[in-house]
Amino acid sequence: MVLNELAQGLRPAAEGVEWFEGLAEDDQRKVLHALVLFCGQARACEDDVPESIARSGIRPTHTPAVMLTKWRFGMARLPAYELTKSFRLLVALFSIADTRRRTLYCADGCGHEWRNLPDPLRDAT
Repeated sequence: MVLNELAQGLRPAAEGVEWFEGLAEDDQRKVLHALVLFCGQARACEDDVPESIARSGIRPTHTPAVMLTKWRFGMARLPAYELTKSFRLLVALFSIADTRRRTLYCADGCGHEWRNLPDPLRDAT
């Protein structure tokens, strides 16, 4: 749920990073693995990489960004100090791909629960 809320802009990125950093390292690695799968399901493509790097706020020279430019997704196996950067990058990639997929394939509505999340900010008012 958290990952989909981040991808749809329903949860601030800083809150997502805080949530991620609060997880045990093993759980962080599992989240990164799940994000890679979600990116694949959302049909992320290599053309999404430059925007993903820009949105993530990490430098193009950071290891996760270099890996992604080579279309490598083994970020879950990186050292612990690279995990948050990997998370930010993969959330950005997922967001780009998921937004495109929702626009192209779900424009007239769909039954996917994760694409029909309530907006907590709008619903609170």
